[in-house]
Amino acid sequence: MSRKPRVVVGLSGGVDSAVSAYLLKQQGYEVIGIFMKNWEDDDDSEYCSSNEDFVDAAAVADVIGIEIEHVNFAADYKDRVFAEFLREYQAGRTPNPDVLCNAEIKFKAFLDHAMRLGAEKIATGHYARVRERAGRFELLKGLDDTKDQSYFLHRLNQAQLGKTLFPVGELRKTEVRRVAEEIRLPNAKKKDSTGICFIGERPFREFLNRYISKEPGPIKDERGRVIGQHQGLSFYTLGQRQGLGIGGIKEKGAQRGGGEHAPWFVARKDMEKNTLWVVQGHDHPWLLSSALDADDASWVAGEAPQPGTYGSKTRYRQADADCTLASGASAAFHLDFPQPQWAVTPGQSAVLYDGEVCLGGGVISTAAK
Repeated sequence: MSRKPRVVVGLSGGVDSAVSAYLLKQQGYEVIGIFMKNWEDDDDSEYCSSNEDFVDAAAVADVIGIEIEHVNFAADYKDRVFAEFLREYQAGRTPNPDVLCNAEIKFKAFLDHAMRLGAEKIATGHYARVRERAGRFELLKGLDDTKDQSYFLHRLNQAQLGKTLFPVGELRKTEVRRVAEEIRLPNAKKKDSTGICFIGERPFREFLNRYISKEPGPIKDERGRVIGQHQGLSFYTLGQRQGLGIGGIKEKGAQRGGGEHAPWFVARKDMEKNTLWVVQGHDHPWLLSSALDADDASWVAGEAPQPGTYGSKTRYRQADADCTLASGASAAFHLDFPQPQWAVTPGQSAVLYDGEVCLGGGVISTAAK
């Protein structure tokens, strides 16, 4: 008999990776589970305890009948992901560490470790799919469009995709939960994790404050009036509505864009003058952009797509927006939008799609009105 292919599954303690491991075993693979520990600072706090997640992952491995190994990638994470995360925030941008974590840890450090264990493939619980066509691998959206995670995976390359399986990418979340309950997985009803582990559910500003120094400064409205004080530009992101510490202005003439009681939104950050600019009304012109430039591009096929019309996302959980890709898109690219996009944020990823195929993307550097 030929040996069954060995697949190493990243078991996070959540239901998606647990069902992924189960499905692969049912398909005849030799399955090994790996629990990745990516963060050590205050890991025993109420906000982020990988110990609890490991207990859940180990319980899942026991039910499914597979081995599980605990691997510490915290040093890699701090060097490759967290350091870049802090650099971006200090520069006034809003990074997406999940994108970098996938490229640098889950599909690099983890993949390398799995290969050392003799694996032929790795698998995770992401809602995405891989398709081989004409000798190349394509990254596809997950079939459950409410859970699709291709946006976070857009930096994966051909070598990584060629060794990756996404077992739940063909399923809807409700089906994943149903399978978990049918086989009586202990985490079948476990709440989905939100955010990134090292932040968890903690107050974000409080967390960043431990690593980035505060430089308070003025909050100004579009007319240049000082209406409050910010706690440091790094702690705010474009489109932010909560936590600004300002109310409606009662003076006459303060009613542009929705009236004196309309909510305030962060619209601009002036790093040189340490000034936070805010506007009233969700659809204020300052919050809308008709074009963007992105750099640090990464293309799934290994080369940039041809200039033309595509779908794009400038943030996760956003419906694909029509855009035009300009020529010369290799390490950097330019997108134009026929319909202005809301709160296009430097540091976030602009990801391109051709229907269900994720082509890749880059980091937004500037947005134009």
